Amino acid sequence: MTLEIGQSKEITRTFTLEDMRDFAALAGETANVPEAVPGPLLGGLFSYLLGVELPGRGTNYLKQSLEFLAPAPIGQALTASVTVSRLRPEKHLVDLETVCTTPDGTRICQGRALVYVEDVGKA
Repeated sequence: MTLEIGQSKEITRTFTLEDMRDFAALAGETANVPEAVPGPLLGGLFSYLLGVELPGRGTNYLKQSLEFLAPAPIGQALTASVTVSRLRPEKHLVDLETVCTTPDGTRICQGRALVYVEDVGKA
């Protein structure tokens, strides 16, 4: 697959109260279960997309910034997407826009990611 500006991938995931209990337990916090989906779980959706979907396997994650705009509701389908915004083949770099929304289109978070891809022309 050739990478192109505007190319995107997305994943939709519904986090449950059980997921929040599991997350709290993994973090060593059993008394307080999150009331909204924590940022690291949303960030994990972007990590999945970048490492598996776009650009895909062999991608080296260099940096990401996320701005959290609203609480991410538990029990609602959340859609995370990554979109290629800039290609720098001479440096093997790909810039991507990252966005997570609720079913009604509310932006939960937005940001940017920078990844290193050995062959920017192919994913």
